[in-house]
Amino acid sequence: MKIDILTIFPDYFSSPLNQSLVAKAIDKGIIDIKIWNIRDFTRDKHKTVDDVPYGGGSGMIMKIEPLVECLEEIEHHRGRGFKILLTPAGKVFNYEMAKELSNYDHVILICGRYEGVDARIEHFIDREISIGDYITMGGEVAALVVIESSIRFVKGVVGKEESVIFESFCDGLLEYPQYTRPYDFRGYKVPDILTSGDHKKILDWRKEQAILKTKRVRPELLGKRKFLKD
Repeated sequence: MKIDILTIFPDYFSSPLNQSLVAKAIDKGIIDIKIWNIRDFTRDKHKTVDDVPYGGGSGMIMKIEPLVECLEEIEHHRGRGFKILLTPAGKVFNYEMAKELSNYDHVILICGRYEGVDARIEHFIDREISIGDYITMGGEVAALVVIESSIRFVKGVVGKEESVIFESFCDGLLEYPQYTRPYDFRGYKVPDILTSGDHKKILDWRKEQAILKTKRVRPELLGKRKFLKD
């Protein structure tokens, strides 16, 4: 899977992409990530990537020219990709979307900044994505969220594939409570059912606990749940 990132802060990704499973996936050649500096596609000596908005208003707007020319350069050298603008105005990112993106051979992520991007960018992209109903300094942190969430579904990235299958949101519920040793920690013991050896009862308990936790923490998910056949 190829991933290209357009940003005005390429150093932002230096450390995160060299850590943990992401770094291992890159080393194995499973994931191919390339960072592009948008400023390299500007035409003035100051490498200007933003300008004042037409019609007035506060803040600055990212210019369309360097973004589109960078996209064209990427597709010329790396092939056509699914182009995404990371913006608070986009569709909210979720589990299903992460799984969908993992099926693309090539994803291109544009990190928005300032008060937004020239609206004409919509003619050159495939989707706008937001990571939530809040504002960050820019799209870089959103790009990392999208990358880590999506590549987990790519074969070979996560060691145990069942870790991806049985996790929060996979069936519309939060994940059931998990425990490990010691059995007794300061009087808080592991539920006896988990040490019973009865796998059917353990499975039933986990399903029940997942529903109870979702009802307590994220009740709105229960209305959206896709009930699966046992």
